[in-house]
Amino acid sequence: MSRQATIDRNTAETQISVHLDLDGKGDHDIESPVPFLNHMLSQIARHGSMDLTVQAKGDTEIDDHHTVEDVGLCLGAACLEALGDRKGIERFGTARAPLDEALVEVTIDLSGRPYLVYGMDLPRAKVGSFDVELVKEFYQAFAVKAACNLHIRCLYGTNLHHMIEASFKAFALALRTATRITRPLDTVRSTKEHLDD
Repeated sequence: MSRQATIDRNTAETQISVHLDLDGKGDHDIESPVPFLNHMLSQIARHGSMDLTVQAKGDTEIDDHHTVEDVGLCLGAACLEALGDRKGIERFGTARAPLDEALVEVTIDLSGRPYLVYGMDLPRAKVGSFDVELVKEFYQAFAVKAACNLHIRCLYGTNLHHMIEASFKAFALALRTATRITRPLDTVRSTKEHLDD
């Protein structure tokens, strides 16, 4: 069973192609004009044991918002398509990831119900040239297109880079758990017998 998907998005603001293999090894080829985003996407691939290719161009002469958000949309859509009918998957995943002084917890439910609870109390600031407020935009976009419940909370931390990177590592670990095939392929982990709303 192949659990792969390729999503292309071409607008006046961005041109993006994302290929995702949920059953990969963590290989990644990430190219976008937002270096910090590239670093975070590599965390998803490596720690989620998913092969990920991202080719993105965007109107970063304005700011990075459209590119970051649209990559999140495409990755979420690729995840949803790769999961197919979601039969046999674990569905739920929770993980904590530390990075030095920071600790972040992520819980995900591949329920078909998009919702983000974002408990990262980060200041309006920059990490390098990256606007910290775009972290929420990425996760919101992913949750909508992946049709998943996504809860993220930073338990503590002081270094913004560490806090954000820990969130991406925890997200990757939780997503890996939730997407695993752990049940017979003719079963859905829901009393409704389907996962689409």
